[in-house]
Amino acid sequence: MWRYVLRRLLQAVPVFIGTTLLIYAMVFALPGDPIQALAGDKPIPENVLQTLRERYNLNDPLLVQYGKYMWGLLQGNLGENYTGQKVSEMLSGRWTVTAQLAVTAWLFELALGLALGVWAGLRRGKLADTLVLGGTTLLIAVPVFVLGYTAQLLLGLHWQVFPTAGTDDGWPMSYLLPGMVLGSLGLSYVARLTRTSLAENLRADYVRTANAKGLSRARVVGRHALRNSLIPVVTYLGVDFGTLMGGAVVTEGIFNLPGIGQQVFQSIQLKEGPVVVGAVTVLVLIFLLVNLLVDLLYGFLDPRIRYE
Repeated sequence: MWRYVLRRLLQAVPVFIGTTLLIYAMVFALPGDPIQALAGDKPIPENVLQTLRERYNLNDPLLVQYGKYMWGLLQGNLGENYTGQKVSEMLSGRWTVTAQLAVTAWLFELALGLALGVWAGLRRGKLADTLVLGGTTLLIAVPVFVLGYTAQLLLGLHWQVFPTAGTDDGWPMSYLLPGMVLGSLGLSYVARLTRTSLAENLRADYVRTANAKGLSRARVVGRHALRNSLIPVVTYLGVDFGTLMGGAVVTEGIFNLPGIGQQVFQSIQLKEGPVVVGAVTVLVLIFLLVNLLVDLLYGFLDPRIRYE
């Protein structure tokens, strides 16, 4: 297995370089002068502009800029924004907020999505199955900003079940409502994947053999059918965790959570390329690591899978 892990880590290197280079190129292709943006409409002396452009390597070709960025990254340096503040310091206080939000949303879609999927899969074609399919289709169809404002209005303001915004109540109370909103789409896919995979495995030969041996229903479903049904679900959950970490811009904005998504959105508006690239670089690393862990889980869920 260690050879497999090493090979996957080596394969992740070109993926990481290609992804970060693409992001770097897209961010720095944004129109406008980021140095001039610091002063707004006020003019900046030409010598000051040139000094700042040289300091932040803006006069260099794109590949040279990227090379200098990667060299700093290898030394643990995410760079500075255009006011001299370290990107790592700007993001350090925000990672906790985004991580707590992502974990809350991930646990929500994992627990409720699996429960609904198993419930529907065991009752395929019945009322429970229809309710789960209809409800998840509705969640997929509703945009996250509509769901977020509606949940905030009803559950936060009118019924006062959850805090409406901010992080004053700490984890988990401040993160339950935004976590449910952020995880609603993932919950729908987890439920549908679990339902479809479980219903298919319940018709497999090995399940019929287990039933013929007289095994209990709970053991047939839990130890045999459900275990094999979780492989596509685990794949989705692994990918979705990285998506939750990087895709919380709208949710953090609605619920006024000072996380990475909010910082990235503000940095794009201010044309602070180093901040955007630094945040996304860390998200790419998290995404690659989670996908490696998902691949290793396959062997646990299905003993037929071997790492060579």
